[in-house]
Amino acid sequence: MSVTAAQGFVAAGGAIGIKPAGAADLAVVATSDGRAVPAAGVFTDNLAAAAPVVVSREHLRTSAGHAAAVVATSGNANAATGDPGVHAARRLCAIVGEGIGAAAHHVLVCQTGLIGVPFPSEVLGGVGDIVAARAGHEDAGRAAARAIMTTDTVVKEAVAYVEAEGARCTVGGMAKGAAMLAPRMATMLAVLTTDARAEPAVLHEVLAAAVGSSFNAMSVDGCTSTNDTVLLLASGAAGPVDADRLSAAVGDVCRSLAEQMVADAEGATKVARIEVTGAASDAEAHAAARKVADSLLVKCSLNGADPYWGRVVSELGSAGVTFRLERTSVRYGGIEVCARGVAAPHDAEALAVHMAGRVVEISCDLGVGTGTGAVLSTDLGHGYIDENRTTS
Repeated sequence: MSVTAAQGFVAAGGAIGIKPAGAADLAVVATSDGRAVPAAGVFTDNLAAAAPVVVSREHLRTSAGHAAAVVATSGNANAATGDPGVHAARRLCAIVGEGIGAAAHHVLVCQTGLIGVPFPSEVLGGVGDIVAARAGHEDAGRAAARAIMTTDTVVKEAVAYVEAEGARCTVGGMAKGAAMLAPRMATMLAVLTTDARAEPAVLHEVLAAAVGSSFNAMSVDGCTSTNDTVLLLASGAAGPVDADRLSAAVGDVCRSLAEQMVADAEGATKVARIEVTGAASDAEAHAAARKVADSLLVKCSLNGADPYWGRVVSELGSAGVTFRLERTSVRYGGIEVCARGVAAPHDAEALAVHMAGRVVEISCDLGVGTGTGAVLSTDLGHGYIDENRTTS
């Protein structure tokens, strides 16, 4: 179970006609009774923000951080669509609000798909039937997770629990994302629910921290989308929970969803974890790790199972961080291939085995401080080009 695992939430998913051939393209996650509960959101910082991002930000401000539902569509990003796009997003919220007995500003909206294509407002007539089918069982949550997929090949769901004084709080989540996974989240939508009792300010702090260590710490292609949205709603049905424990559970769910996104990245054959230690600060370590993770040359080496550490060192040296070549070391799977800026003797057979695996670990030590950082990434496979060489 995912978004329906926490007490007090229902979900539904189905087709309204955005996608062809009757493919599922609309998901709803709502409180069981239609009551607005504390909520928080983290959004893309792309200045070309899509209509649903504009509307959801507006609704969270108007409601002082409360929401009764999230509606998500796939197949059309409703981005760069002008005033008609904003009107369509607001109309979508109004229809869902009417269906669950909530005000339109208590409904948040997420959309994903092609940018610059007018949203087909004529499909909105089918929204009501899906809203009416909402339920709290596992299949309903799975239907919602399936309905937000675009180029994803599998649904992405996660659950975590907080045990405290004999009571259990649940955090559930669903997400979509397979490309444009880059700094400040990705071409991704994520909806999380919890039955913990928490105020909006606490939820926002918890969510922002979780996003920072998960969705903001991955990269597939270095591109940042117009629609990125992560939302968290709290029903309060399980009672109050220590903020640190809630933060840990939300973080676990976000990291699981992020890992699932990277594993399902378009055309990827390998997952790469780039870790930088010994940096002047944590911020510089993260910047250096991201520079390596985004490098097309490094990605191609990964695809070819080639431990060409020279490309890694080159990216570290151009990352805009404190760097001393003579202090730098690089390891693949714990096997040192570069020490103090020059080639190091190593077990070539063991290295080849590691490079042939599905997961590759690249560890870099800059030797100038105590800062650490890591970014989850992928190789660059032929499938990525095939998927994106035309409008997709």
